[in-house]
Amino acid sequence: MKLNVAVQMDPIARINIRGDSTFALLLEAQKRGHSLSYYTPDKLSLRGDELLAPVQHLTVRDEIGDHFTLGEPKREPLEVFDVILLRQDPPFDLAYITSTHFLERIHPKTLVVNNPASVRNAPEKLFVMNFPQLMPPTLISRDLDEINSFRDQHGAVVMKPLHGHGGAAVFRVMPQDMNFGSLFDMFSVTFREPWVIQRFLPEVKHGDKRIILIDGEFAGAVNRVPAPDDLRSNMVRGGAAQATELSPREREICDTLGPALRERGLLFVGIDVIDGNLTEINVTSPTGIRAIQRLNGADVAGKIWDTIEKKRAGK
Repeated sequence: MKLNVAVQMDPIARINIRGDSTFALLLEAQKRGHSLSYYTPDKLSLRGDELLAPVQHLTVRDEIGDHFTLGEPKREPLEVFDVILLRQDPPFDLAYITSTHFLERIHPKTLVVNNPASVRNAPEKLFVMNFPQLMPPTLISRDLDEINSFRDQHGAVVMKPLHGHGGAAVFRVMPQDMNFGSLFDMFSVTFREPWVIQRFLPEVKHGDKRIILIDGEFAGAVNRVPAPDDLRSNMVRGGAAQATELSPREREICDTLGPALRERGLLFVGIDVIDGNLTEINVTSPTGIRAIQRLNGADVAGKIWDTIEKKRAGK
């Protein structure tokens, strides 16, 4: 089956292909003979009931410094594509939300991965609250009294923005922390939405596991260990990737989440687990494909395209 595929992503010239999951998906699609086209989300237009973008034919190569070639822009209705990969990075702001409303108009006739309505309705740090039995104690609030009550109960906590990404603005707050007042004031003026306050998990020093699920099924995992002087394990923040296997508890987490992900059309999902505790369900632009293949040999990109092809074939 040869598919006509478009990718909605950030500027391709800027990506680091060594670790970029979108690039891994594009390489695999090209290997299978699928036709690739590219556009950035700012190029979307809704004219009447027709969704348009100036798409460019795309060829990719796994060569640092020479990883892509683009054709001339051609204005196309996006409904002509079999598949659209929704792969722009956060922030999950009103521009991102608007793009999901646009793409919802052509899905599922054109298969959008992930389902744009579910991407909009399942933000990573809110959707995860559907599964409190899998999580550490967590509060989402901007109310000082509620936050102080939570801190009194749980001691050291992690405080982070609700729609943050890539480990930005993640802080550990200790009991009787003299920085808390200033941190609360800074969050109050910086973020209009509530914040996430979560019991600190000391075992994060041994790693924050990224687990990939494809159509609700486990596909691969990588352990991300923070630098000695950092709380955050994100690889863009200096976390070191290590090979790993799933524990029985982590398999239980995957089995619990699977039906909810399939029901919502969330085909490619990355979850974060620390010491057997689920902390996030990443649905916007999950990462980790290349690190998993390099360390564990799991062909996550191939499994994703196997699943997309089956869905397009109606199986």
